Amino acid sequence: MRISAARQRVPNLRPGSPELQAHRALRSIGAAAIGRGAGRLMLAAFALIAVALALSQPLRAKASGKVFVANEKSSTLTILDQTGKILQTLETCARPRGMTFNPEHTAIYVGCGDDNTIALYDIATLRLVRRYRNIAAPETFDLHPDGRHLYISNEDDSEMSVLDVETGEIVARYPTGPEPEGVQITKDGRLAFVASEVANLVHVVDLQQQKHIKDIPVGTRPRRFALTPDNKELWVSTELSGQVEIIDVEQLAAKGKVEFQLRAIRRELFTPVDVVITSDGAKAYVALGRANHVAVINVRSREVVDYIVVGKRAWGLRLNADETRLWVANGLSDDVSIVDTRTNRVLISVPVGQVPYGILIDDR
Repeated sequence: MRISAARQRVPNLRPGSPELQAHRALRSIGAAAIGRGAGRLMLAAFALIAVALALSQPLRAKASGKVFVANEKSSTLTILDQTGKILQTLETCARPRGMTFNPEHTAIYVGCGDDNTIALYDIATLRLVRRYRNIAAPETFDLHPDGRHLYISNEDDSEMSVLDVETGEIVARYPTGPEPEGVQITKDGRLAFVASEVANLVHVVDLQQQKHIKDIPVGTRPRRFALTPDNKELWVSTELSGQVEIIDVEQLAAKGKVEFQLRAIRRELFTPVDVVITSDGAKAYVALGRANHVAVINVRSREVVDYIVVGKRAWGLRLNADETRLWVANGLSDDVSIVDTRTNRVLISVPVGQVPYGILIDDR
């Protein structure tokens, strides 16, 4: 697999960023210090590094507490508060699916698969502030830690494209197998993973080299990813195999799997899609699709410890900030379930739009 000839190198440091300015200044200071024994200059360099690191962290807006649900069939966003009360229903571009925050948490990116568009909405006003057009069938995406490059699965074009959100230009394209969906970037920004549903592969791209480096065979129809907090394991849902496979991030090889079984449910109904892992790395939650349950898994032992009954075709998942609530998008009952994670029971189910796909919570 080769990267497209249209590729540009994606820089590690953003133009004009504090990190880049500090890097350049440090080089100048180092050059001036050679042969002088300039201790004070080196102290100044270390101070400059500390300031640059502080400035490089984006200032986040105060959390609004809003919950966003993308409804792909009704082409709407449902906005709720933390209790499940609907605040507003917003008409959006056609077939909204993947969503993510900008680094400052002032806006959300929404991928609209049938409009070939990624829309940017202001969280405070809920107004459309920008459209990124000619993005072929965007499904899901992940924002690089640099805050500037959005890595997008393009379902109909069998590729992962890279959008520079500042210029609005596609700066790189990586061919994939047919129907790519899940995209995951490691926390250090070194690797990107993209799942091909039809090829039954997880493609691995080295973002520093800008090069595809490996294909990892997995089960049938891989969909979504979750990284453990230590960045050592990548959990992959394989929908038609009815399991979650676990990839060793260092070795780039499958190392285990989790399977699902309930006496009253046929095995083929276990069609896992979304996966989330708690911040302490202790528990994972898996939406089990047409089995109408969410599985609770002990991450260390990889054993299923509970099943939670939710709505029809559990699809998207999201934990709130303190991880006491798990929100579940149920694609065939057109509602979301709010689960108390201390009791593993649904507190309330709230009707939203048609075919809810994904959830974002602005509470961090």
